[in-house]
Amino acid sequence: MTLIEFIAPLSKGTHQDRILAVMYYRERYEHVTSLTADDIRQGLKRARVKGWSKVNVADVLSRSGALVDAPGLSGRARLWNLTDSGHERVRELLGLPSADVEIELDVGSLEGVAGRLTDEQVREYLAEALKCLQVGALRARVVFVWSGAIRTIQSEMLAQGSPAVNAALQKHDPKARHVSRPDDFAHIKDATTLLAAKELGLLDKNEKDTLEEALGLRNRCGHPTKYRPGPKKVSAFIEDAVSIVFG
Repeated sequence: MTLIEFIAPLSKGTHQDRILAVMYYRERYEHVTSLTADDIRQGLKRARVKGWSKVNVADVLSRSGALVDAPGLSGRARLWNLTDSGHERVRELLGLPSADVEIELDVGSLEGVAGRLTDEQVREYLAEALKCLQVGALRARVVFVWSGAIRTIQSEMLAQGSPAVNAALQKHDPKARHVSRPDDFAHIKDATTLLAAKELGLLDKNEKDTLEEALGLRNRCGHPTKYRPGPKKVSAFIEDAVSIVFG
């Protein structure tokens, strides 16, 4: 997720909102904890904030109270960073969960994907996944992201023509039913779909193997078991789905 994408929801917010968001982004995603007023102004420029050059950043920061702190100097320039209250303020403004940074990155990547999609059903799956992110429903998040990913693969397969798709499916499952539209894949195992997608050249071996591992996680999360994936594992799953299927 870029700084432009991160700040975009605050286009109608205040200068303080956008300044705090720049500081948050630089700290969380670029690991820069202290910034000068000029550093922040350059962040506003990067984000293409309207009128960025006329914003009196130092004045806004001096009036931000407990949201920011000034721990020292860089040469003659004062350094600024966010306090815990400042972090919380940005999370409230942007609707970010107060959990791990991986979850915030997942929010950004899924929002970016959803914004590019034309398939309404896939957008709905990812919208449900975003809701799951906000409440920490890890297993449900995996299920919805996988649903969007496999639906996308099915549509890309059908774009190569029904005869080619059915030949590839029946090569790996001679009993596979005939498909001519995405909904017909309800009778096809996802594992078979992945093998057929590789057969059609949509996936290479490494991508197919990675998605098979992702399918395994989806199955563990979608069936009634005691399995509970951690945030980092789910984040890696989302990263793989985004880079291979939605990239």
